[in-house]
Amino acid sequence: MTTEETVAYTPEHPPRLAWAQHAPEVYKAMLRLDTAARRGLDPRLLELVKIRASQLNHCAFCLDMHSKDALAAGESVERIIQLGAWEESRHFYTEKEVAALELTDAVTVLTGGTSQAFGSGGGFVPDEVYERAAKHFEEAELAQLIAAITVINAWNRFGVTCRMVPGHYEAGQHQ
Repeated sequence: MTTEETVAYTPEHPPRLAWAQHAPEVYKAMLRLDTAARRGLDPRLLELVKIRASQLNHCAFCLDMHSKDALAAGESVERIIQLGAWEESRHFYTEKEVAALELTDAVTVLTGGTSQAFGSGGGFVPDEVYERAAKHFEEAELAQLIAAITVINAWNRFGVTCRMVPGHYEAGQHQ
């Protein structure tokens, strides 16, 4: 008697569009932008931010990529798993990381704040979220973090729209 079972997974969906092949200059520009945005940021923090934004945007391709890159950078499996519920598991992260994750959520979702973009409510990224991040990051580093959040959101839009297929990325492939 054997205990091995063969699991039949659903078939892999095909990508809708190989956008990088059809828009190579845009792809190259995105790579340059990504490289510029990551400068001066802790690589593990950067991967946590990229995973979190990718969770919110439901980008399976980017979740696969950045989870593997985070593991290769020395991040723990436990902290990666807990990102989906970071607000309930803050004790896994430093105050600086929590501020970065909170900012990532606010920039990615853009639903907080008030309809008065520059009024006392602070617009779509609430003042209190921005101020908490500003306490933990010097201005240049904060600018880089905002850039990195913006860039991963752009990558996510390409990944989700074009239905990029997860599961084939090897850690460090696009570093």
